[in-house]
Amino acid sequence: MGVWKTTVTMRIRPDFRDELAKFAAREKRSLGNLGGILLEWAFEQLESAGSTDRLLKSKVRPAGRQQKGP
Repeated sequence: MGVWKTTVTMRIRPDFRDELAKFAAREKRSLGNLGGILLEWAFEQLESAGSTDRLLKSKVRPAGRQQKGP
């Protein structure tokens, strides 16, 4: 039989949800499918880094976002 799935509920900004939905449509995916893919990938990255602090310090920031100064 198939893989069992469950529902995950989270709160995100409405404008971020809209951006995700547009991206999902471009990829011909549902918002839930895109969210699942991103969540699995992000968790793999977190496991590799060992902690959220190490993960956030090791990633390149998206264009347009400023890093906090010393």
